[in-house]
Amino acid sequence: MTGENQINIAVLDLYDGASNEGMRGIRQLIEEFEADCHLMVKHQVFDVRLKAEIPALNFDVYISSGGPGSPLDSEGSLWERKYFGLMDEIRAYNLQHPDNKKHVLMICHSFQIFCRYYGYGTVTKRKSTSFGVMPVHKTFEGHHDPLFRSLNDPLWAVDSRDYQITQPNEEKIIAEGGSILCLEKYRPHVDLERAVMSIRFDDAFIGMQFHPEADAVGMRMYLLREDKKELVIEKHGEKKYWDMLDHLNDPDKIMLTYSTVVPRFLMMALRHRLSSVAL
Repeated sequence: MTGENQINIAVLDLYDGASNEGMRGIRQLIEEFEADCHLMVKHQVFDVRLKAEIPALNFDVYISSGGPGSPLDSEGSLWERKYFGLMDEIRAYNLQHPDNKKHVLMICHSFQIFCRYYGYGTVTKRKSTSFGVMPVHKTFEGHHDPLFRSLNDPLWAVDSRDYQITQPNEEKIIAEGGSILCLEKYRPHVDLERAVMSIRFDDAFIGMQFHPEADAVGMRMYLLREDKKELVIEKHGEKKYWDMLDHLNDPDKIMLTYSTVVPRFLMMALRHRLSSVAL
C-alpha cells in the first residue's frame, strides 16, 4: 500500500476477450465506491485468460469476473495454473496475517472454477442455459451474512450460465469457517438438485454464481438482443420476458442487489484494512 487511506483493487478479467457488460459493471461499482467513501481507491485490470496476466500480492482486494465457455475445459491450462498460484498465495497470506487479510470476490465463471479446483462442489453442465433475472433463495446463513442480510428472500439477480455447482462439500466448507449462502429457485416439478448460488468460503473469500455487478442498463441491452429474447421466451414464456424488462428498474430487484452486494463487500474489505492499520 502507498498510503493508509488508500485501497488497491485488482480486477481479474476472465472474459477471454469476449464482449460483455460485466467488466463495465465492476468498474462502475468501484468508481461509485470511491465517490462514496471519499478515499483513494485505485484499481488495475488483469487479462487473465487471454494474456495470462496475474497480479502480485500487493493488492488489498481481488475481484474475479465471470466469463464465457466451460469451467471444466481449462483445467491445467497456463492461465489457470497462474490463477490458482495467486489464490494459493492469498490463502497462505491470510493464514499468516489474520488481522490484515486480503479479500476476494468471485463471480460466476470464477466461482465455478474455484469450487472445482478446491473441491467445494461438483461442476456440471446444465440441461439448458439459465439466463435472465431470477429469484435466488437465501439459506439460514445467507439471512445473516453481511452481504445479503438486508436483501429480500428471494433476492433478485442476473443469472447467465450453462454450468452449475451441485453436491457441495459442506463438511469442508464448514471446517474452513464458511457456509452455503444461497440456492437457486425451488422447482418442485423438476426432479433435479438445486444448484448452489453462493458460498462464503471464509471471512475473506466469497463467491457467487449470479452477477451482482449487473445493472438495469446492461441487462436491458442483453434482453433486447434477439438471441437472448428467444432464449428467455423459449424457457419461460413471452409474459416472463416482458416482465423481466418491466421490472429492471424496480428498486427491490436487481438494482437493490447491484447497490448492495459489491459495495458492501468493498466496505467490509476497507473496514478490515483500516482496523488493521489502527492496530
